[in-house]
Amino acid sequence: MAPEPIDLRHQGAARVIGSYLLDTEDGPALFDCGPSSAVDGLKDGLRERGFELTDIRHLLLSHIHLDHAGAAGVLVREHPGLQVHVSDVGAPHLVEPSRLEASARRLYGDLFDTLWGELAPVPQANIRIAGNRVLGLDCFPAPGHASHHVVYVDSDGTAYCGDAAGVRIQPQRLVLPPTPPPELDPEGWHRTIRELERRDPQRLALVHFGVATDVRVHLAALRSRLDYWVELVGKGLSEEDFIAEAKHELQKEDREVLDEYDRAMPFWQSYAGLKRYSDKSASR
Repeated sequence: MAPEPIDLRHQGAARVIGSYLLDTEDGPALFDCGPSSAVDGLKDGLRERGFELTDIRHLLLSHIHLDHAGAAGVLVREHPGLQVHVSDVGAPHLVEPSRLEASARRLYGDLFDTLWGELAPVPQANIRIAGNRVLGLDCFPAPGHASHHVVYVDSDGTAYCGDAAGVRIQPQRLVLPPTPPPELDPEGWHRTIRELERRDPQRLALVHFGVATDVRVHLAALRSRLDYWVELVGKGLSEEDFIAEAKHELQKEDREVLDEYDRAMPFWQSYAGLKRYSDKSASR
């Protein structure tokens, strides 16, 4: 049976951040957990499926950005038996999150606490480094959106993608690449897309938001839009004009769809990441 996301109802809004409950060879696991500000929504979603937080044995993290992993420390504090699987690059920032928090506070300013809530450390004893196999799932590095990103592929054909397969608010057709600073790597993202195509999963489990089953079409759209955005900003497009361009297709739908995408991946953040990449490329 295809997975269904637990809608965390972040900031009271539907279809912004999802988490996935899956069965592994060592019991129930969550894929990504969202921020601390959405823990109540996560617990509600688990109860609707007949689980309490303490029933979950493992947390599989795609990467450590706060919308995907911000609640990890709070969850471990409430459930000390929870094992947290994360890349070797991301792990130190979960154990000691002060630099991660300082960077995010610079980006979000006064909105940080409302958006994300507490960023608690994960004890070293609860950390498990994600290798090639994790609890019976294949796991591989998936740079592009972030250098420390990984993707998990279940034997049922589901690729748990985090942000590696972009943002697509189901049932919409539009696939957009979230490109926030500081680690955007288009070349690495192309490698990730090729690896997903090589593995040929039946479905892509997206945190933002839902499950895509037209995998080849989806990944082709992601590749095309990534290249287009890199080209636009590389030619000197302003932030205002970039945001207008990014919203152009969404405005063909309706205001609600536009708001959903903008909440899931604020366009000003995507511009900032693209501009930083463009400036670094120019300096090289």
